[in-house]
Amino acid sequence: MNLWELAVNALAQNRRAALLAAGAGAAVLGLGLGYKYLRRPEKVVRVGVVSQLLIHPLKSGKAVSVALAECQKIGLKFGELQDRHWLVVTEDGHMVTGRQQPRLVLVSLTCEGGHVCVNGPNMEELRFPFKQPDNPVIDCRVFGADIQGRDCGDEVSRWLTRYVGDEKTFHMVHFEPQMRARQSAEIAPFFPQYEQVAYPDVGPVMLLSDASVQDLSSKLEKDVTVERFRPNIVISDCEAFEEDSWEEIQIGSVRLQRVMSCGRCVFTTVDPETGIINRKEPLETLKSYRLCNLSEKHIYKSAPLFGQLHIVKKTGILQVGDIVYKISR
Repeated sequence: MNLWELAVNALAQNRRAALLAAGAGAAVLGLGLGYKYLRRPEKVVRVGVVSQLLIHPLKSGKAVSVALAECQKIGLKFGELQDRHWLVVTEDGHMVTGRQQPRLVLVSLTCEGGHVCVNGPNMEELRFPFKQPDNPVIDCRVFGADIQGRDCGDEVSRWLTRYVGDEKTFHMVHFEPQMRARQSAEIAPFFPQYEQVAYPDVGPVMLLSDASVQDLSSKLEKDVTVERFRPNIVISDCEAFEEDSWEEIQIGSVRLQRVMSCGRCVFTTVDPETGIINRKEPLETLKSYRLCNLSEKHIYKSAPLFGQLHIVKKTGILQVGDIVYKISR
């Protein structure tokens, strides 16, 4: 190969190298711009303060107010108490709630020293072991979905049957970690496929503001309290229904993602202080100004919207007094 051919080959190789370098540079730049676009900086705005944390260990039972709670994927937890992890069922395993038995709202369930303590008006306190591995596991039905629960025992069954005062026999079951949870997406398709719950209606966390409850009370003859609506997280220092617009929020180390509004039913007409159901208020008043848009009728139908259902994107600890931040991009 003569000198001219060597020069031409060298020039060709340099040109290919330059083109490869330019292409690689463009690819890196494109990836960088794509990453920057996909990872746009978050805008963080203070929107409120946590005023209450409420755990409802027994579905339809009395709330336990706590100053601190662990926010897990499946809901709030404090010690051995987990939200909606105990359930009253009929003998054939179908759930029983305050819709059918309003006086359940007066039953409290707490845990102490490895025991579960159950109390109700005019009833002696009942204590039984938190862990009862020899008790049978019952197949249950919650809103048409299959789920299991560990029977809490015959003594608990007699206590409940006597308290409710019905001719039927009732049992209490407990959801344990190794049991298969319900898929939220099977109940409401807006939930991601991987989201699970034990005995809650559909979502692991329900959030409501004090201002929204006060707004409703201003339209009623008798004030109502947040306990009637059974939220997990209550927010203060915000405007009424401002929580409807919080698509993603940060509270301490916890990140929550809104999925949908909470459609309300006749259970809201049960007074949490008396256990009496009136089947009218505050549901009728809510229907007068809290119905969904026509475009969402297929989702909520005629149920008024009050409170927001969230999933847990990042677990952590929640405390009363925590600042609530709205996240946007």
